[in-house]
Amino acid sequence: MSLTRIIEAYLAELERMTELDLEVATEFLLIAATLIDLKARRLLPTRDDGELDEELALWEERDLLLARLLDCKTFKDVASVMHDLIERAELTHPRLAGPDERFAAVMPDLLDGVSPRRLQRAFLRATEPKGPVSIDLFHVAPIRASVAEALDTLVGQLPSLGTVSFRQLISGITDRIEVVVRFLAILELFKQGRVDLAQADRFGDITVMWNNNPDGVDLAPIDNYDG
Repeated sequence: MSLTRIIEAYLAELERMTELDLEVATEFLLIAATLIDLKARRLLPTRDDGELDEELALWEERDLLLARLLDCKTFKDVASVMHDLIERAELTHPRLAGPDERFAAVMPDLLDGVSPRRLQRAFLRATEPKGPVSIDLFHVAPIRASVAEALDTLVGQLPSLGTVSFRQLISGITDRIEVVVRFLAILELFKQGRVDLAQADRFGDITVMWNNNPDGVDLAPIDNYDG
């Protein structure tokens, strides 16, 4: 929202005020005048505007004023809600009389059947320490795939394939965790310099290119992520 609309909204609010509070009105006019000055300085810069530090201080003052405007609006909205609640509460009338004596004999006895022994047992049940909560994990399927196994599989496949897309490497894999593990293994090979990766466009297919290892350096050990 532009500063012009904010100024117009607050000036319109001042016109709609039925009971004018001089202190509040003065505060709003001060903020509106400052915002108008800031807007004019932004639209019509001159050579006498000052240095950059002064301009930054001026914009910081603008941010503080906008924060004060939001605070004022928040308190005004809360006051409006509370005023509405008070008006609705004035329309209710609580019952001051007690129960009708004609129906006193019909009321059930709340202590019927209550004995000291039953009261004691109820107290013991309520204060008895609770046993430890046991959480079963039989419904959770363990993760069978591991990055180390996927790494071994790729090292056996990529030298003969040379250049292949990642989509071809995961063809036939239906489990999502296996796809993630296969991708982590590709990243591990890329980190060790065994493969090069290329992606033509954003979200496009990833091309994996195997790099021969002339020095015969073995793969570096990696952490085992199997579940």
